[in-house]
Amino acid sequence: MPYKIPVSVLVVIYTPALEVLLLERAEPPGFWQSVTGSCDAPGEPLVETARREVWEETGIDALRHPLEDWHWQNEYEIYPRWRYRYAPGVTRNTEHVFGLQVPERVPVTLSPREHLGYVWLPWSEAAEKCFSRSNSEAIASLPERVRSG
Repeated sequence: MPYKIPVSVLVVIYTPALEVLLLERAEPPGFWQSVTGSCDAPGEPLVETARREVWEETGIDALRHPLEDWHWQNEYEIYPRWRYRYAPGVTRNTEHVFGLQVPERVPVTLSPREHLGYVWLPWSEAAEKCFSRSNSEAIASLPERVRSG
């Protein structure tokens, strides 16, 4: 298996009522998050990574809804238990944050090897439920983003 590229996307999917879609990871169970995923190839446009990951993880066609680059990035240490997926010596990842507004709660088709379940929650509850601090912060910024958008 080729090594993962330490450049990824985080896509916050939300409705006009600021309900946010969260996915429960299969590994480890009980960890809730927005759509995430790494670039497939060096130089892959981040917007393409975001669209692909949304499709793979939820079945939502991101070409049919406004996908916004929030021009926000997080750099974090890769959890030791997942470092084997990266080239030797790679310990940090840069995550780029996007938002995807859907008109209402849309049907979701999960990738069973990646996720066990999903839930739509009001933004404040979704922010609290995320295991990742950067994901929580991105969701918590949603009301201000929508107001200023």
